[in-house]
Amino acid sequence: MWRRPVTFSRFARCRAMQILWFITNIASGTATAAKASAIEAVFKEHGLRLAGRTAFPDDALPEASALDAAGVDTVVLFAGDGTINAAACALAAWRGAILILPGGTMNLLAKLLHGDVDPAAIVHAAKERGRPVALPSVEAGPHRAFVGLILGPAASWVHAREKVRAGRLKGLRGAIVTAWRRTFSRGIRLEGLAGLRGRAQAVFVRPEEDHLDVRAVDARDWRSIAALGWEWLTGDWVAAAPVTQVRATRFRIAGSKRALALFDGEPVLLDSTVTIRGAMGRKMFIATQEGA
Repeated sequence: MWRRPVTFSRFARCRAMQILWFITNIASGTATAAKASAIEAVFKEHGLRLAGRTAFPDDALPEASALDAAGVDTVVLFAGDGTINAAACALAAWRGAILILPGGTMNLLAKLLHGDVDPAAIVHAAKERGRPVALPSVEAGPHRAFVGLILGPAASWVHAREKVRAGRLKGLRGAIVTAWRRTFSRGIRLEGLAGLRGRAQAVFVRPEEDHLDVRAVDARDWRSIAALGWEWLTGDWVAAAPVTQVRATRFRIAGSKRALALFDGEPVLLDSTVTIRGAMGRKMFIATQEGA
């Protein structure tokens, strides 16, 4: 699994983790209601007070003012990368901390911050030695991706993925056929990327601390396209093989049409006038793994 650096201060410790707000999404990969209840029991064992709960997406995400009114110092997220992205973006200006627990399919952010450990161990470690860190992101207007951004026709596999996740087999074959057909269409063209010419069927953009890692797949490598579709359905889309890799600080979608973009797996129609750039946020995520 890929690793990327985070801003990590050996001496900076999180504000005391005492009053929590628990956000769950039991529709995410490995999250269940039973596991959420077990995590709440771990909070109680460690003397942590639960001020509120949010069952996303049925419940709206809490606003910063509501968290402050309840005296919350830490929001705990037990969900997949998409829900984590939504919450982190919504609370970007909030001065509290966010603790991520693995509740999705890949759990890339949780593994980056804590290693491959279970939620109970993470809560214990966060209480004992949690530290605030800043994570890089891909920024495009109001949208952020902490894990990665996908551009191009291959992003249409998201529709088949959602049917698989929801267990809706009806229409799955049609979604796969449509995604395959679009993947081999003309592709997407980008501006401002030296070394990347022509069109690509899939473009993966991963945030690093001082740049964006851009990897483009084109239709001439049909094995990579087939792998992309398969990995997209089974969950680990980051495993799809790249063809061309370049570094950048910013770029744009060429042309005048909006393009489908996946921010941490969540679909957005992105305007071509928006500049895609790298950014570093504030120290809002709790890390428990030294040298994460």
